[in-house]
Amino acid sequence: VQLQASGGGSVQAGGSLRLACAASGGTFSSYGMGWFRQGPGKEREFVAAISWSGTFTYYADSVKGRFTISRDNAKNTVYLQMNSLKPEDTAVYSCAQSSTSSGSSMLQERQYSYWGQGTQVTVSS
Repeated sequence: VQLQASGGGSVQAGGSLRLACAASGGTFSSYGMGWFRQGPGKEREFVAAISWSGTFTYYADSVKGRFTISRDNAKNTVYLQMNSLKPEDTAVYSCAQSSTSSGSSMLQERQYSYWGQGTQVTVSS
């Protein structure tokens, strides 16, 4: 499985970005997908996850109400719509494919088998 993230960039606080992660190989529609981020000098942290069908979504408290995760199984792509961005959202954002199809265990890094290379998001004040 290969994951290619795109859509990062530089925006001012309050702005929006939409990240996309295209998957190739494997069976995309059978597995949950997640987004993680790693800010400067910080450990990688969970951002959002979505079940195989898109029915269930999970968010970190820090992004609830601002970020929306979605997926298009026909395009083997998962998205992260980020609105009302804050400087503290600055990080490298990576997508990952879970080893499970759904469930709150997707909040945990160890549940993910495949990782993309990451895309930089920079939010200026």
